[in-house]
Amino acid sequence: MPKVFSLASWNVEHFKDDPKRINRVIDFLARQKPDAFGLYEVEGKTVFTALVTTMPSYSFFITESPETQEILVGAKKDMTPFVTQKVEFKEGNPGYRPGTLLTVTVGGKNYPILFLHTASGTDPGGFGKRDEMFLRSLKFRTTLDKAAGGPGKANYIFLGDLNTMGLEYPFDQSIAADFELKRMDREAARKKNDMRRLSKDAPATFWNGTKSSLPASDLDQVFAANHLKFRLFGDAEITVRGWPQETTDQEKDAWIKDYSDHGLLYLEVHE
Repeated sequence: MPKVFSLASWNVEHFKDDPKRINRVIDFLARQKPDAFGLYEVEGKTVFTALVTTMPSYSFFITESPETQEILVGAKKDMTPFVTQKVEFKEGNPGYRPGTLLTVTVGGKNYPILFLHTASGTDPGGFGKRDEMFLRSLKFRTTLDKAAGGPGKANYIFLGDLNTMGLEYPFDQSIAADFELKRMDREAARKKNDMRRLSKDAPATFWNGTKSSLPASDLDQVFAANHLKFRLFGDAEITVRGWPQETTDQEKDAWIKDYSDHGLLYLEVHE
């Protein structure tokens, strides 16, 4: 199956100010050679200059909101990228970051890609906000299908740091992270949505290293229309690059310190 385009998604954790780290991160991103990508937690203006210098064949867009942590997307210019800031994915919170819809055109076909950085936290407020944003992301397919000519027609993908960490609640009413993911899978698979969560070649995408009390967690996800096809990396549709590929805890700690506590998600859409 020939490749249509490649896609990367990466939370770079408070991405600002430090020129050396900025250059390391952008060099690592550029080596992946994604045709389109999304970066989350972008906070500094100096990031833009480094991106334009290192990746001159790309167009870039960054969200604007009262949040300091924005979403930055990029796409190769020959993909005729079109970007829309989707404020409805702020889930009624004026200060929250919006979603970013990047539509690329390849081979005469449109591929709408929604980048999201949903609410974190295991408290009821955080859990409820991200659940609402997830459901809105699924519902958005109906709008895209109409624009594409009918039910099931849109080549829709939504992805990002979805912060799937479950809910902590008293009286034995907590929801484990894996149960939150199972619920997402069930909702995505409904006939009206006809989507699925793509498989990854690593069990966790986030870890803050050996000195942290937080466990390694599966926070970053990709959902795609069922008719889309993807390259396989072994048995997985997504390869997680970065600290999950390191062998020892010492190497993982070093990578996290130099780059981010999130691995980079890389995938390829194929015909």
